[in-house]
Amino acid sequence: MQFFLQTILPAIGALIAGLAVAFPLGIRYRKNVAEREISGAEEEARRIVNEAIKASESKKREALLEAKEEIHRSRQESEREIKDRRIELQKQERRLQQKEENYDKKLEGIEKKEEQLQQKHRAADEAKEEIALVKRSQMEMLEKLSGFSTEEAKVYLIKNVESEVTHEMAMKIKDIEDRFKDEADLKAREIVSMAIQKVASDHVTEATVSVVHLPNDEMKGRIIGREGRNIRTLETLTGVDLIIDDTPEAITLSSFDPVRRETARLSLEKLIIDGRIHPARIEEVVEKSRREIEAIIRSEGDRATFETGVHGIHPELVKLLGRMKYRTSYGQNVLQHSIEVSLLAGAMAAELGLDPMQAKRAGLLHDLGKAVDHEVEGSHVAIGVDLARKYKEHNDILHAIQAHHGDVEAKTVIASLVQAADAISAARPGARRENLENYIKRLEKLEELACSFEGVDKSFAIQAGREIRIMVRPEAIDDDHMILLARDLAKKIESDLEYPGQIKVHLIRETRHIEYAK
Repeated sequence: MQFFLQTILPAIGALIAGLAVAFPLGIRYRKNVAEREISGAEEEARRIVNEAIKASESKKREALLEAKEEIHRSRQESEREIKDRRIELQKQERRLQQKEENYDKKLEGIEKKEEQLQQKHRAADEAKEEIALVKRSQMEMLEKLSGFSTEEAKVYLIKNVESEVTHEMAMKIKDIEDRFKDEADLKAREIVSMAIQKVASDHVTEATVSVVHLPNDEMKGRIIGREGRNIRTLETLTGVDLIIDDTPEAITLSSFDPVRRETARLSLEKLIIDGRIHPARIEEVVEKSRREIEAIIRSEGDRATFETGVHGIHPELVKLLGRMKYRTSYGQNVLQHSIEVSLLAGAMAAELGLDPMQAKRAGLLHDLGKAVDHEVEGSHVAIGVDLARKYKEHNDILHAIQAHHGDVEAKTVIASLVQAADAISAARPGARRENLENYIKRLEKLEELACSFEGVDKSFAIQAGREIRIMVRPEAIDDDHMILLARDLAKKIESDLEYPGQIKVHLIRETRHIEYAK
């Protein structure tokens, strides 16, 4: 222990003494190093600052040079622009000077003309005074010679001229009326014939029964079903009578409502193709067929408006138009008839310089009531007017619908055109079909009615009843009485007969004399 103290302690003391001497020396060394680094950094900073100052001065000089160049260019452009403007101003000044000189020249000319006009006016006034003087002297001389004053002479002349002019005017008016009547008749024929040519379309006739063909007679039993349940279900759902008789491979569907009949026909054809015929399946197929018929009705209504070019019709009216596809009148398809009337009325309106779209609209809607006349009480005219009024159609359209069968007097040209177009479409050959027996009876009654008049020798109903040709006895009826007879006969036909369209009354008076040369 003693050895440790003697040996180690002196060493530790020597170490501490060395550290005490070395520490200040290290501190002085680090201070010197730091001072040198600070000095170097300051020199570097001064160098960087100097370089930055030099660079900034260089850029400043460059910027000054560029600014001077830009100012020089701007000054040159300004001077050039000022020079151009000065030249343009000089040109304008020269033009103004020339215009001013021209105006001065024109003003001088106008002053000269004004002076000449004043001279002419003075000369005219002098001549007017001379003429008035001469006229007064002549009038005084005429009064002395005629013995009439001026007023008396006027009255006398006017009275004589008035009597002559009245007669000539009456004759002229009569000639003009006759000529215009002939021209109006000719023009009306041209307009109607042109409209018919433009709208020449096929007619469509239909009946109140439809026939469904069967693949075999065994299918009849399947359609009737056990104890007739299938046929009863189909008749109950559609409201159509199914007539199953001895006709081979065919079933007849009968109904006054063509929409029901078409629904039943379509349903029956689907059932025959499907083969599954029982009450539940019949209900399903009938409902599906009804939806298809409704879609067809909408499509047909759109087709009618597209073909006629009539737009802006209420959707419910378009649907009613589509229903008319399955409606017939005297065997004529009402929708096709309405389209034809619309086109005819539009063509005639265009020829007359009227609004063809309004005429087409009235023609298309004129039989609108026939779409629901099986379901609503009243005539199709009254029903159509109520429907058109309900969906805000114009009053002129309502009047045309109301007047198209003569229920009221036609007060507009459009209503008259719809009447004419309806008669043309209904009366042309083959357009309508009647019961054969009623048709023959009507023709026989027409001939009997014509023969009932005194002086009639023979009568013949021709052109499917649209013309009655009458032979009169020349010794009993002269030419003047033929006009009265034709008018009386036409009125009698109108009051006693019912017929579609119009009937032409054609009277013929023929005198023959025969001699033989021997």
